[in-house]
Amino acid sequence: MQGRIFWRYFKRNRLAVGGLVTIVIIFLVAGLASLLAPDDPGRTNVSLKLASPSLQNYLGTDQLGRDVFSRMLYGSRVSLSVGFVAVAISILIGVLVGAVAGYYSGWVDSLLMRFVDIMLCFPSFFLILTVVALWGPSLFKVMVVIGITSWMGTSRFVRAEFLSLRGRDFTQAAKALGVPDRRIIFRHILPNALAPVFVTATLDVATAILLEAGLSFLGFGVQPPAPSWGNILTEGRTYIFDAWWLTVFPGLAILMTVLAFNLLGEGLRDALDPRLRGRR
Repeated sequence: MQGRIFWRYFKRNRLAVGGLVTIVIIFLVAGLASLLAPDDPGRTNVSLKLASPSLQNYLGTDQLGRDVFSRMLYGSRVSLSVGFVAVAISILIGVLVGAVAGYYSGWVDSLLMRFVDIMLCFPSFFLILTVVALWGPSLFKVMVVIGITSWMGTSRFVRAEFLSLRGRDFTQAAKALGVPDRRIIFRHILPNALAPVFVTATLDVATAILLEAGLSFLGFGVQPPAPSWGNILTEGRTYIFDAWWLTVFPGLAILMTVLAFNLLGEGLRDALDPRLRGRR
């Protein structure tokens, strides 16, 4: 029943539905990259370097003659992997911290929230740059560092939900029956506190993809010859006036992906919050 109510309100938001369709298409393209790519993304052909888009090379070639379309397809896997793995780490940490702080409150809440405040004082992007610069760039490190520097917002949302739900009748009844705290937190309260987490996670995926693209653009992210949208942009900036396709197409891919996740997140927020349903 709740699922039907959610879908009825969600599908009224055409922009959110469009974002969902776009994300599904991007996932299909990433999953089928090995079948859709007309060439090996790492294969060089100097005789075709900086060739403009054509029927042979749909999105042109780069300075080494590599097919940009093939590199874009494989790069989508990198961007989506970074987005979802980083957000999974972020959600895991944020939910644990927020749940413990909201359920136990008191000095535990004060201690954890002060730690959250300290983490929020550090500019995330520069903290990520520092960590990657010290330990070296790699795809795994980028995912982990983005995840462990972006959980603070989730923890606050979860804490607020737990503070509201811990006084409800079903929670008090579970305590009276002697149900262990761990079971109350994860079986009784947490499922009722996940709605804002889904919205936050959707928006955080877009942020993580942007961070990865920014890191790769600066040379601290995914390292060549492995393709990512960010390092394709980096390689294209040198030839921005001679080979516009090296910056335009990866830039559009990042724009469309981030916009789709943001639209989906806004649609989820409106459909899950009863106070916002009447606006549509």
